[in-house]
Amino acid sequence: MAGFEFTLAGLPGVRHFAEVVARRAGLPDDEVGDLVLAVNEVATNAVTHGSPAARVRSWTESGDLVIEIRDHGVWAGQAFGQHPPARHATSGMGLWVARLLAGQVDFRLGEEGSTVILRFAGKG
Repeated sequence: MAGFEFTLAGLPGVRHFAEVVARRAGLPDDEVGDLVLAVNEVATNAVTHGSPAARVRSWTESGDLVIEIRDHGVWAGQAFGQHPPARHATSGMGLWVARLLAGQVDFRLGEEGSTVILRFAGKG
């Protein structure tokens, strides 16, 4: 299991990490791009809405690539990207985009922080 802590300034490193683990998992180029975009959206939300620092880590499970992003904030009252943003929205699209691009998105919320788990189908 690989991972590290990051801040807003560390988002380029999160994108690089996501690309590296996706390529190691054997995902095709178009799926690597989708994975990087989904991870970037969730990671950006973590450090702009959750807490100044967050953690990203990845592993494989049952042949799938799993990426977890955890912050120390507490989310309350949000739809977690279950509904598309309004037609002319200029924000609020990150989790919606992540849901469209990842095979599965799960949330674990608690007083200790918020965790988003993205699962991408393996190529096994």
